[in-house]
Amino acid sequence: MRMLSKEEAKKLRTAIRRRLAPWFEKNARDLPWRRTKDPYAIWISEIMLQQTRVDTVIPYFQRFLARFPDVATLAAAPLRDVLKLWEGLGYYSRARHIHAASQILVRDFNGQLPENPEKLAQLPGFGPYTVAAIASFAFGQPLAVLDGNIMRIFTRWLASSEDIGQQATKKKLQKVADTLLLRDKAALVNEAWMELGALICTPRQPQCAICPMRGVCRAFSLKKMEAFPKKRKKMSVPHKVVGAAVIVNRKNQFLIAQRHPEGGLLAGLWEFPGGKQAPGETMPECIRRELREEMGVNLDIGPHLVTVHHAYSHFTIELHAYFAKIRSGRPHHLDCADHAWVTREEFDSYPFSKADLEIIRAIRQLPELPRWQSSGT
Repeated sequence: MRMLSKEEAKKLRTAIRRRLAPWFEKNARDLPWRRTKDPYAIWISEIMLQQTRVDTVIPYFQRFLARFPDVATLAAAPLRDVLKLWEGLGYYSRARHIHAASQILVRDFNGQLPENPEKLAQLPGFGPYTVAAIASFAFGQPLAVLDGNIMRIFTRWLASSEDIGQQATKKKLQKVADTLLLRDKAALVNEAWMELGALICTPRQPQCAICPMRGVCRAFSLKKMEAFPKKRKKMSVPHKVVGAAVIVNRKNQFLIAQRHPEGGLLAGLWEFPGGKQAPGETMPECIRRELREEMGVNLDIGPHLVTVHHAYSHFTIELHAYFAKIRSGRPHHLDCADHAWVTREEFDSYPFSKADLEIIRAIRQLPELPRWQSSGT
């Protein structure tokens, strides 16, 4: 990607000041995090908005601030409570990072987010985008943000054919953002770029006819708007077939297990124990093997409950849940962090992944539990 000439930069900056900024002030969506200058609320919103649609985030944001209104309250809460409130939002490492960061803020910064970008960058979950966003939106500092929306509009303005999936391209686009940012309106311009990408300069069928920047957009002048940005073709997404045991004891309590809290997509969440089907295994064989390896129990497999299909960020799963009972052994932690026996009502106290929530939904829809119960307690 070539560097902007002084003339091109001046032309774009003028359009941003005279066209884009007024457009944003007139058309900006009324979003709850735009009604506050509280750095904590802005931080939570920015983390939630990563990889997640605005309309999905709004109710989570409102519930989160109602439960954890400040850094100190968040830091004092058990991680399980934080994950439970995050349940269904996905990308659970975000929740773990904000919980860890809140405890550092209480310990080292009197419960306040520091204004210094270098200190922000030392907190868990604070990458370059988050640092720039908090510094700009909460503290008015002239740092340019760069996200997917902004990369898209810049590559269209410049008709750049470079692959935005490459780190080298992202670094060049960050320099473009730094060059084009209006220092006296940094927060407004950052938000205007993102809003333009969200509402007008969309990935497909951009609304160029009403775009305030169409006069300086090279892709528009070439009539090749959807040819940009360039992205390398995605590799095929792995598909996993997984089995889970729904084990019920004589007290109508269900056995659930906690994933290890260190690392992994769903770290720290609770689940119906089980695992990935090995080549050549039947699903009952898979579930029996997984429970021996994970919890040291031998099972008899009963009726099928539900099959769940779910897509995660980097793979898809087909989850087969079967009722089962413990034939021998008592659950212990060979390959899980913890376990619990819980009633249907107590499911609401534990954070689960979306796939396991579908198993819970299926359980709750049963008029009565099958007479296939474990003697375990």
